[in-house]
This record gives sequence, C-alpha cells and structure tokens, in this order.
Amino acid sequence: MQSVAAFTDTYLPTVNGVSYTVQTWRDHWRERDGRMDVVYPGTDDYVPDVGEYPVRSVSFPFYEGYRLGVPRVPSRVDDVDLVHAHTPFALGLSGLRLARQKNLPFIASYHTPTGEYADYLTSRDSFEQRIESLSERYERWFFGRADAVVCPSQATRDHLHNVVGVEGEVIVLSNGIDTDRFVPTDAADFRERYDLPDGPLVGYTGRHGYEKNLDEFLKAADGLDATVVFGGDGPAREELESLATEMGLDAHFLGFLPREELPAFYSALDAFVFPSPVETQGLVALEANACGTPVVGVNEGALSDTVVDGVTGYHYPLGDADACRAAIERVLDERETLSKSCLERRDAVSVERAVDELSTLYDRVCAEKGY
Repeated sequence: MQSVAAFTDTYLPTVNGVSYTVQTWRDHWRERDGRMDVVYPGTDDYVPDVGEYPVRSVSFPFYEGYRLGVPRVPSRVDDVDLVHAHTPFALGLSGLRLARQKNLPFIASYHTPTGEYADYLTSRDSFEQRIESLSERYERWFFGRADAVVCPSQATRDHLHNVVGVEGEVIVLSNGIDTDRFVPTDAADFRERYDLPDGPLVGYTGRHGYEKNLDEFLKAADGLDATVVFGGDGPAREELESLATEMGLDAHFLGFLPREELPAFYSALDAFVFPSPVETQGLVALEANACGTPVVGVNEGALSDTVVDGVTGYHYPLGDADACRAAIERVLDERETLSKSCLERRDAVSVERAVDELSTLYDRVCAEKGY
C-alpha cells in the first residue's frame, strides 16, 4: 500500500460530502495497513487525529463554514509515495508543489464545480459570468497538471472535458458510502424524538445553500398528502422556513443531525427529494438508497446518473415543480418496490468498492511514474 498525502481545503469539523469522503477514504486506507496523511485548514473546533496535519487558516467570508488554509507542506508529510489533492485551491497548490519538488505521482479529485458558486460573490450577471469563466480557466490549468483526475460521476467527467476543457485522463470513481452505517433502521424512536407525525414523510438533509435549489422542493410539496422534513442547516434556511410558512406547508426543520442519526432519518422518509443541479455525485442520495429510501432527483448534473429511473427513484426536469410533485407521488405509490431495488444495489455504491478502485489507480499511476 502506498503512503499518500491528501491535501484538502474542506475537512472536519465541517461536515459535507468532501470532508466525509476524505475521512472515510483515509480510515479505509488505514484498515488496509496503508498510510494516508491529511493536510487541512486548522480550526480550534477540531482536535487533529494521528496523521492529520492542520495548517493556519482564515474564514472565507463568502461561504459559511469554509476556511482557506495557508499554502504549506508540513514536514511530516514529505516522505510519501503519492500526492492526492482534493481541492484546486490553496492546499491543492501545496500538494502540487510537493509532487513537483519530489517528482511524485499527482492525483487530483474534482469535488465541486467552483463556477457554480459565483453568485455567492456577486449578484451582477456580468461579474458572475466573468467569475465562472475565470474559475474554469483556472481549473483547466490545475487539473491539467495531474497525472490523473478523479471525479465521482459520468456527468462530472463530461463537464470537465466539455466545459472546463481538461484534456488529460479523467476517471470516474464513486466516492462510495459506508454501507455498514447506512442500513434500513427502525425509525420509530427518531420520529418520536423529533415529534414527526404519522403518515408519509418526504425530506432532504444537507447544506441549505441557495445553489441547492431547495425552494423548488417546497413548491412541489404544495398539495402533497405528506409532511416535509428538512435536516441540516445553511444560509438559505431562514428563507426556506419563511416560504414553508407562507405556503402553509406541514414542514419540520430539524437542524443539523449527528451522523449517527442519519440512517434513522433516511429510513423514516418515504421519499428523499434532491433538487440540486450542482452535485458532482450527491452522496446523500446514495445514503438514502442504502437505507432503502428512493430518491426524487432533478435531471441535472450528477443526479442524472446517481438516480436510476424506476430503480432507485425518479427524475424530473429542473424548474418544473409540478413534475417534481408528480415524481414524488409516483415514488410514494411505488415505495415498496423501489425500496427493494435500492437495497439490491448497496454493494455497488460501497466505500469498500471505491477504495478498491482507488488502490488500483494508485498502483497504476505509481508504476507509470517508476515508483
């Protein structure tokens, strides 16, 4: 097993798909007697574990919970066989510098389409378009220097090739989920603890960001004979709560849920609704499926691949709340059959399979570089 230095601008205590993936890959790499150090932006709110190396960081003012690490390579990670950057920015550049100085294999993961978040920086269309263009040019430069680029879905691979313009090797490799954790669970205690009523539940958990398009879910829920449940938090939460109140929806906002409660949350739902068009994979959709809960997903971005119509849920067109409502109703009607087919696909989306494929990639790239 190679010794790996992973550089990321997103890590604990921030909980999202990137930090979860980096931590989970690291843990499973260790279980295979490998070494995978993690370099990340430090914060007083998290005490590093063995093999975790925080660097000085500052808050990013435009995106709550995100921190910028000072570009630096800790001396204790410079004796590795391979560098894996999970960001193209500050600490990703540190990883690239280490790889170039030591002539090491350099892998880069594409987790987030940075241009999609331009509206956090400006509300003016002309500036937003310019930021998106600059972001894509920078991504093309950075990912063009990797020996291989890893992305979690075919739609994301197409974006890298056709929009960003990356010409090198781009490999689709699922982030994977912990199928030991995410299993169907008796949700009775969860429903009682959060005072959720009897009857169908439809919901979402994750970041309440404007880019997630969550207001479309609320508009689709109008007229449904179901209770809406939101887990998580974020800058759009207050507006979402106000919209739900204005519409007279039976909606419950639970706030941040500890990770150990997520299997019960997913299991309590009859449908998980995911209207976000900016996902590179959509791990929460796979987590819901692993708990036997089908997903209604927008037919955009990675969710075009992650949700399989008639198997793990149904798609609907972006911007069409009526079609979203119809897809939810269809899932509710077919809940039992869809649940069974979701559970049959658990092994295919497991993190064990993802790390198997990651190991194969590392072996090949190291061999090609003479390591």
